[in-house]
Amino acid sequence: MAAPPARARADYDYLIKLLLIGDSGVGKSCLLLRFSDGSFTTSFITTIGIDFKIRTVELDGKRIKLQIWDTAGQERFRTITTAYYRGAMGILLVYDVTDESSFNNIRNWIRNIEQHASDNVNKILVGNKADMDESKRAVPTSKGQALADEYGIKFFETSAKTNLNVEQVFFSIARDIKQRLSETDSKPEDRTIKIKPEGETETTDAQKSACCGS
Repeated sequence: MAAPPARARADYDYLIKLLLIGDSGVGKSCLLLRFSDGSFTTSFITTIGIDFKIRTVELDGKRIKLQIWDTAGQERFRTITTAYYRGAMGILLVYDVTDESSFNNIRNWIRNIEQHASDNVNKILVGNKADMDESKRAVPTSKGQALADEYGIKFFETSAKTNLNVEQVFFSIARDIKQRLSETDSKPEDRTIKIKPEGETETTDAQKSACCGS
C-alpha cells in the first residue's frame, strides 16, 4: 500500500469517521458542538440532512483526525442518512434519558446499522441530557447499561449542557477504532487476501510483466 503524502503524515496518523444517529431532538447536534467547538446553545435548530465537524485529538501518542457526521433524526431524511453508514468507522447511538421512545427506538437504529454499515463498525450507546432533574428522567441508567450489555457495546450517560462525559465518549470510541486499525495494519496478510470471481484464473507475475510492459 502506497504511503500517504508527507504533508498528510505530518497532519495526522489516523483519519476516523464517526456518525451520530438517533431520534430527532435527543441532542446529537449539541453533543457534536460541545465536543468540536466547546460550546452549548439552548436554541434548537433541527439538522437538515447531514452536517459534520472535524477535530484533531492526541490519543496514546498518535494524532487522530475525527470527522464527525451529524445526521437528521426525522424519518424523511432516513434515506439520506443510510448512505453515510457505509463510510462510518464508528457510530454513536444517542437517546434522551427523559424520552423513553427515543430509547426504545435504539433497537431500530441498530437494525439500520446492521443493514447498511460495515460488519466491523464500532458502536457506543449514549444516554444524553443526564443533567436533567431526576423527576424528568424516563430511562434509568441501569436500563441503558442493560441494553448496551445486550449488544456488547460501551455505554455512557452524557450532558452536552454541562459537558458531562462528552470528551470521554468520543475519546473512548476513537481509541477502540484506533486499536482496531492498528491491529489491521500489523497484519499485512489481511490486506493481500483477494477473492476472485468463479472461473477467473490467477495472473502470474510473468503474465503481469508481459501485459504491463514492466
